[in-house]
Amino acid sequence: MGKYILAIDQGTTGSTALLIDAQLNIRGRHTEEFRQIYPQPGWVEHDPVDILKSVQNAVSGALENAGVSGHDIAGIGITNQRETTVLWDRETGDAVHNAIVWQCRRTADRCTDLKDAGHEALFRQKTGLLLDPYFSGTKLAWILDHVDGTRERAAAGTLAFGTIDTFLVWQLSGGRSHVTDASNASRTLLMNLETLEWDAELLDILGVPASVLPSIQGSSEVYGVTCGFSGLPDGIPIAGIAGDQQSALFGQTCFSVGDAKCTYGTGCFVLMNTGSESVRSDNGLLTTVAWKIGDEVTYALEGSAFIAGAAVQWLRDGLGLIDKAADIEALARDVDDTGGVYFVPALTGLGAPHWRPDARGVICGITRGTRAAHLARATLEGIAFQNLDILDSMAADLGQPLNALKVDGGAAANNLLMQFQADLLGVELVRPEYLETTALGAAFLAGLAVGVWSDIETVKRTWRVDQTFERTMSEGEVACTVAGWQNAVARA
Repeated sequence: MGKYILAIDQGTTGSTALLIDAQLNIRGRHTEEFRQIYPQPGWVEHDPVDILKSVQNAVSGALENAGVSGHDIAGIGITNQRETTVLWDRETGDAVHNAIVWQCRRTADRCTDLKDAGHEALFRQKTGLLLDPYFSGTKLAWILDHVDGTRERAAAGTLAFGTIDTFLVWQLSGGRSHVTDASNASRTLLMNLETLEWDAELLDILGVPASVLPSIQGSSEVYGVTCGFSGLPDGIPIAGIAGDQQSALFGQTCFSVGDAKCTYGTGCFVLMNTGSESVRSDNGLLTTVAWKIGDEVTYALEGSAFIAGAAVQWLRDGLGLIDKAADIEALARDVDDTGGVYFVPALTGLGAPHWRPDARGVICGITRGTRAAHLARATLEGIAFQNLDILDSMAADLGQPLNALKVDGGAAANNLLMQFQADLLGVELVRPEYLETTALGAAFLAGLAVGVWSDIETVKRTWRVDQTFERTMSEGEVACTVAGWQNAVARA
């Protein structure tokens, strides 16, 4: 058996491939970016050929970087931008249209029509999701409705739908495997959360024929083997799949009920393990499949803040307060506190649990003594406050407090932000040695399937902590600063 797991992390702006050994040493790594396509305002597309080439180049680069061959790979794990939608010809493998990206808002009117027709409660109950253009179902319906001949070809069984995981497995296997895993399927508006099957009633409402859909499988099993994929020998098991945020939850070894992780990127994505129960939210959160291993299904609650690192980018590019994003921590440390300044970073509305797309950013509490450092510190604190709102909602839905928070993503390297987050939450905040936990989750899932790791407990023992943060503020100080945040949010 090969020595390494190849983790393919297919993201929104680029594809990363990592070669990881059983001790979690990264032996090779390469990232390849690809172009973004904006046909009109609010629309976002990718060319599937660009995605495929970026993955091929990333894999070749990682192998070259490691100085090993594809024969040293024991298995392949895939994690992906979740809701991005592709429809392609089963014979040629050619897409009938560019991939419609998760960010794309072109189906907003369709979602409004579905709500007006009284369908939202049904979708919410069956899928755990909101009727929003974010998800794949209305994107697929748009392609079928707007690309000439696709409905006829779909009815004839010649077209295949998939999110990016499905598209990549198809390409890696030479068209032999048309599969997805339950975590990605749970983001389509088409899968029933309880049965983990495509739901005929929802398909009918959206006008999606079952003939185009992949089979829904677990997150850690062999789906097929490589065949004719550029840069890799035939016969490597493709053995792990999870959507990017679920993969990060697994990569953070959040295996117990109440375990949660936050990925600090352009926005913040918070997921909490709810175990075998698909907890439905009364507080504006999404219910999703975290992963399925064997017959055991694990669910999660999910909430996202639209703006996190993007607020720091705004300070850099919009206001010119810093030269590079990493400079914000040093600037913020020039003052002991925000001086009463609050920044609600609702630059594109407020996400969970507020769901207020009309909200706008607010900076309040400014005096003549306010300096750039106060605004920098208020920006970091605004990111942490948003996560507090989400995690408080999760704890209320689950009916038990947060155990701890594991953190990853680029901004998790910011010690000031991490300490303030721990102060707000009052629980231990844990940062791992390896911040690219999205790829690590895919590697764990594949490695479990092919025997690189024997079980989940073995996986937990390999995971290593970099630093922990604990509350240093008093409860009274926390209550006072949270009250100020709530007042600021009300103004947004």
